[in-house]
Amino acid sequence: MLWLRKSLFLRLLFSYILTVVIGLSIIGIVIAFFAKGYIQDKQQTELLRKAENVNLSIQDVKEIDENTKNFLVFLDKSFDTRIWIFDRKGKIIATSTKDEVLIGKSVSESAVKKVLKGENAVHGLQLEGLTEPMHSVAVAWGKESDVYGGIVLHAPVIGMNNTFGQIRETIIWATLFGILFSTGMGSYLSWSISRPLRKMDQVTLQIGMGNYSERIRVDDVDEIGDLANTINKMAEKLEIMDHERKESDQIRSDFLANVSHELRTPLTTMQGFLEALQDRLIPEEGRQKYYEIMYQETIQMNRLVEDIMNLIRLENKEITLSKQSVDIETLLEKVAYTYQNEALEKGTEIVVKVDNEASLQVYADRDRLEQIIVNLVKNAMKFTDQGIVRLHARREGVYVLLQVSDNGIGISEADQEMIWERFFKVDRGRSRKINGTGLGLAIVKELVEMHQGEINVVSAIGKGSTFTIRIPAMD
Repeated sequence: MLWLRKSLFLRLLFSYILTVVIGLSIIGIVIAFFAKGYIQDKQQTELLRKAENVNLSIQDVKEIDENTKNFLVFLDKSFDTRIWIFDRKGKIIATSTKDEVLIGKSVSESAVKKVLKGENAVHGLQLEGLTEPMHSVAVAWGKESDVYGGIVLHAPVIGMNNTFGQIRETIIWATLFGILFSTGMGSYLSWSISRPLRKMDQVTLQIGMGNYSERIRVDDVDEIGDLANTINKMAEKLEIMDHERKESDQIRSDFLANVSHELRTPLTTMQGFLEALQDRLIPEEGRQKYYEIMYQETIQMNRLVEDIMNLIRLENKEITLSKQSVDIETLLEKVAYTYQNEALEKGTEIVVKVDNEASLQVYADRDRLEQIIVNLVKNAMKFTDQGIVRLHARREGVYVLLQVSDNGIGISEADQEMIWERFFKVDRGRSRKINGTGLGLAIVKELVEMHQGEINVVSAIGKGSTFTIRIPAMD
């Protein structure tokens, strides 16, 4: 029976067939039982009616003569029943048949007593010498209280048994038809249930093996269809999670590779200079220059580590903003003043312009907003020699627009989508000439989004770049 336990289709099919067989069997037994009782009662009632009619025909006859016997033969053929007449002692004195072998035989004593009392005898009616199974009734022969004996009508049970046989045969054929019908219907229902479940099993097996793109295609709108849709949604979520995991792993790998690269370069430089100094290959008068280079490399490394830590804290939501009203003109003037000398060394001018006559206020974290502007200004100065860096602010609806623009080397259209990525540098071939960690703009984007703001860039090669930030204004 192990094969049956392992197959839902067979279990359902056998359940349907067994249910139909048992149901039809019970119905057949009940029908046969009640039909038999009904037919017996019907035949008994009919025999009593015929017996009463026989009595009405001969109730005035006290002695059975030849004419009476002939009349009994006539009634026998009319009623299709055998008729016997017995006297008060229970002795059969006449029959409706030519065979007289039963004349002189006795009817059961209990039946005779009932008949003489004017009652009908339908149970326990036994006739001496009668071996053929019969269905018999006995009524009184006489008129009112004047009873001469009794009249027995009986019919062979063969006809009734034939009727019962036909009923049983009909039930058997109905059962066979029910089995065939239930087999077909059960097969269809079992197949309609087991087939989608088998599909689900195959798909879930593939999902379990990591193939999250598999889907269950079920057209049913019932519970099985709901289950299939639930599994598909689960697979979709797993696919998204797997894609995000792979992206995260790729980002992590790229991040480690970029960090390793950014740290290896200054470390290699410092290692070479230290080995040269240790081996006394550098003259005393030239050592200060190498010390300065190594110092700048340590500053660059420190800046890289600090930017990495800031970016990690931003992505992990470990940095919270302390928002307040910030005067944007004052902040821009402070940043411009801070980097004025550095700009002059490169022959670059920093210009601040704030529209609107009234004070322009934004709702932001002052320190983080200053960090945003500082990163953009330093980025603009890095790629601008003997040019102009403009800081421009104006009100636009519910936002304040901050623009940091320059007329430096610009950014190609292909690179404009990549500048927000970590460690991406627009001009990698000049990375040693133009120092940077490649994290500044990534940090800026994270901080702007934390302020529920937006940032974009418009740039062209040789014409400069303009970074535009939208920060919620202070109402």
